[in-house]
Amino acid sequence: MKSRNFFSGRQYTSSRAYGKIGRTRPFLCVCFLFFAAAGAVSAQETEAPQKFPIQVWLSPGIYSQHFDTSKDLRNDNWGPGVEVALARDHTLIAGSYINSNDGRTHYGVYEWRPLHWQIASVEVSAGVLAGAFDGYPNYHDGGWFVAVLPVLAIEGRYLGVNLSVIPTLPNRLDGALSIQFKLRVW
Repeated sequence: MKSRNFFSGRQYTSSRAYGKIGRTRPFLCVCFLFFAAAGAVSAQETEAPQKFPIQVWLSPGIYSQHFDTSKDLRNDNWGPGVEVALARDHTLIAGSYINSNDGRTHYGVYEWRPLHWQIASVEVSAGVLAGAFDGYPNYHDGGWFVAVLPVLAIEGRYLGVNLSVIPTLPNRLDGALSIQFKLRVW
């Protein structure tokens, strides 16, 4: 079926009949998550005003330790990323990287990390992330899809790491332990 991308106007052929609404659904989900996070942060501030300085982190990409090491998959997924912590529990992340299949992936993520521990001067927090991703050739022909994954963040004053487990989806996505290093710049 030939369709036209709603945003770019490019024509593409798809084995599935997504149509304009189906192809833009992940983008709309990311927008919804963004406004939901903004609303949650606003509600937090009116309920119990606590000082939390907005934090900005930069990432050089993601390292993926794949579960199936017999496949020739790329582990070092380089590409720029930025993370903005709006409140202690709410974070937005966006970026692009070269994925395990040597394709270009773009992503937008909302993280909700309600569990917190302080170990010496290191902040450890856990929760879930919900995001939209593209660029994986075996999943929606490289188009956008939504994923919800567990996340563990370990953050010092200037250095941090996000850990997440990506499940294996047979013939679509190869599972891995995802490690994203980050540097706080604000």
